[in-house]
Amino acid sequence: MKVLVTVKRVVDYNVSVRVLADNSGVDLNNVKMSVNPFDEIAIEEAVRLKEAGKVEEVVVVSVGTSACQEQIRTALALGADRGILVETDEENMQPLGIAKALKAVVDKEQPQLIITGKQAIDGDNSQTGQMLAALTGYPQATFASEVELGDDSATVTREIDGGLETITVKLPAVVTTDLRLNEPRYASLPNIMKAKKKPVDVYTPEDLGVDVAPRVKTLKVTPPAERKAGIIVETVEELFDKLKNEAKVI
Repeated sequence: MKVLVTVKRVVDYNVSVRVLADNSGVDLNNVKMSVNPFDEIAIEEAVRLKEAGKVEEVVVVSVGTSACQEQIRTALALGADRGILVETDEENMQPLGIAKALKAVVDKEQPQLIITGKQAIDGDNSQTGQMLAALTGYPQATFASEVELGDDSATVTREIDGGLETITVKLPAVVTTDLRLNEPRYASLPNIMKAKKKPVDVYTPEDLGVDVAPRVKTLKVTPPAERKAGIIVETVEELFDKLKNEAKVI
């Protein structure tokens, strides 16, 4: 069985994001970039399935600029077998364009299972996995906290608003990962060195015959408004007075 795993290059979650002076976007100059945390969970799950003998090959794919090769190499160091980069100069890749590119890769690779992070921490759209499932016509199991593979199906426990839901989908299928699925490992130095020799195929959207042009235009990006400092009240009566007469919430 072959598993295809998506990897997105995002600003590291420890970085304080800054907005450009002209409000056109986020300042990425000299900013640490990393693998999207939810994609790290997807990589870990695919590698664990391989270690359990249920998967023969793990292929990672990224859609973006040439700099995404850094994140692909990270995924290879974590245990993936080879990588694919759909290289484009478009820095503001949107879910539909990414899904179209991934669909073309799926057609080429014919994986039995596709694992993606449930969302990327930059756009927080939570759309790409669902769009990919729609484009391929594959069943989908989103927000997975547990995955069990059978011969021709996958049983997935999903995190939903009311608790947990367990469903079974026929393979090939698309699964998106939630936080509690696993805890990603760290790449060891020997594996980092080995990853440099693993193959990475590079395609362009034109090679794959897909249009990844943005469909949505960003008009303005602004930081959130600064919160006012809080105050300490001495009594419950004072609290109620301020809630009623100042905040006007009761």
